Amino acid sequence: MASNAILLITLALINLIYTSFAFDTRPLLDFCVARSNGKACKDPKAVTANDFFLSGPNKPGNTSNPNGVSVNYASAATVPGFNTLGLAHARAEFAENGYFPPHTHPRASEVIYVVEGAVEAGFMSSTPQNKYYSKILKKGDVFIIPMGLVHHVRNVAKGKSVLTATFNSQNPGFINLPNNILAAKPAVDTAFLAQVFKLDQNTVKDLQNKSWI
Repeated sequence: MASNAILLITLALINLIYTSFAFDTRPLLDFCVARSNGKACKDPKAVTANDFFLSGPNKPGNTSNPNGVSVNYASAATVPGFNTLGLAHARAEFAENGYFPPHTHPRASEVIYVVEGAVEAGFMSSTPQNKYYSKILKKGDVFIIPMGLVHHVRNVAKGKSVLTATFNSQNPGFINLPNNILAAKPAVDTAFLAQVFKLDQNTVKDLQNKSWI
């Protein structure tokens, strides 16, 4: 019986530790509006509704880039009231055939909501399963990307698509896998990448010499 009790306590502690690291730290105040001068919180008496407000994320963006996508981002960097709340929000506009390449957000799960058009969103579970989960999302559809998993989004509509993405972290992070691997400075060893991806070295060298964003 004693060993069972110890096991249960151990499992509970492991679950508590896992949960505590799963999301941003919970705030201890109603809000902590970020200050530009580096102090932790703006004096609550000086806080106004504008500290929690951002105008313009719905405005069309410039999609004339290799990925054919623009992003208007709302976070503590653009909305001081986001500070310590464990949230970030984005509006993404895709030109026809535009896409987000395979990437991860190491500190956040993501909720995608399609405002206009249609996109394919997909993510891959971790090794050894490596299972691919994907859906074609149309206007009004929602899809969830679990924290830290590799995923992508691409426009499948004839014309532009628009979505919003909400993250449960003030700073989700963005690791663009093709960019991180092939455009690393200094460059990752070409022979090693050829071995990893089962490609010849000339192909890898050509990829490393391309322009990545």
